[in-house]
Amino acid sequence: MELLGHFLIQIVQMLFVLLPAPLLTGFVRKVKARLLRRRGPPLLQPYRDLLKLVRKEAVVADSASWLFRAIPYLVFAATWVAAALVPTFATGLLFSWSADMIAITALLGSARFFLALAGMDVGTSFGGIGSSREMMFATLAEPAMLMIVFALALIAGSTQLSHVADFMLSPAVGLRVSLGLGMIGLVIVAIAENARIPVDNPATHLELTMVHEAMVLEYSGRHLAMIELSAQLKLLLYVSLIACIFFPFGLAPVGAGLDILLTGAAAYGAKLAVAGVALAVFETTVAKMRVFRVPDFIGVALMLGLLATLLRFISRGM
Repeated sequence: MELLGHFLIQIVQMLFVLLPAPLLTGFVRKVKARLLRRRGPPLLQPYRDLLKLVRKEAVVADSASWLFRAIPYLVFAATWVAAALVPTFATGLLFSWSADMIAITALLGSARFFLALAGMDVGTSFGGIGSSREMMFATLAEPAMLMIVFALALIAGSTQLSHVADFMLSPAVGLRVSLGLGMIGLVIVAIAENARIPVDNPATHLELTMVHEAMVLEYSGRHLAMIELSAQLKLLLYVSLIACIFFPFGLAPVGAGLDILLTGAAAYGAKLAVAGVALAVFETTVAKMRVFRVPDFIGVALMLGLLATLLRFISRGM
């Protein structure tokens, strides 16, 4: 019975990241519209868009291979697994042993690789441009993510997220400069990986600047629904990752009762709301930068990750 209970909690964790993902995207859009003195779309509009896309027929180009049809499901599966591994309302779940930051980075990298292949598969110019830009940004974003992971692993003594969250809640963590640098670097990586302003604007399809949208222009119907849901899951994943590492308060410990689990779920909902407001405020106060300046922006995250790692080697208290 105890194993069954842990299994049910793990299933709840998987659904807990899948169902609110479109809601977070809708919340960010709503807050941005309010900040611009507009009414904006309803909060549930992303759910309606996904349902509408699922009902539509998928139109596939004659030059597309079987890989073009399979990639949306591969990207969705990799992103969902990575998002489900990040502790949201509780630590020490049934599959928490696999919730490793390096494994999550590898899953996200695999999803990015397959999406870039999909952009080039049909042979359109926009898909090739988007894939090349995505890979150019990935050459800096992935090393930056790994350096941040190494810095956190040197501090917490593990790359396992439940262990990192428990360490961050303990008095041993203290006030460290390397943690602040790692948090700023992770936020920059999250903005770049999710194609948000100032790296990309998900609300436009301007061919000279778009990155993510250029790779998925040929998708439609249920395939596009899988791609859109994967993008929404990826945004929630990075918010959950930042909250788990740097703001782990409210996480229910191993073997907690139902009331503690519900409190952890409420705390996680509050974190999502704060992150949504912060992202909306940030995107309304900054402008999109030129494409050729994006590597400099992501390079800052790489330098911060390197500096955080070096500070850890220089002094254990930093």
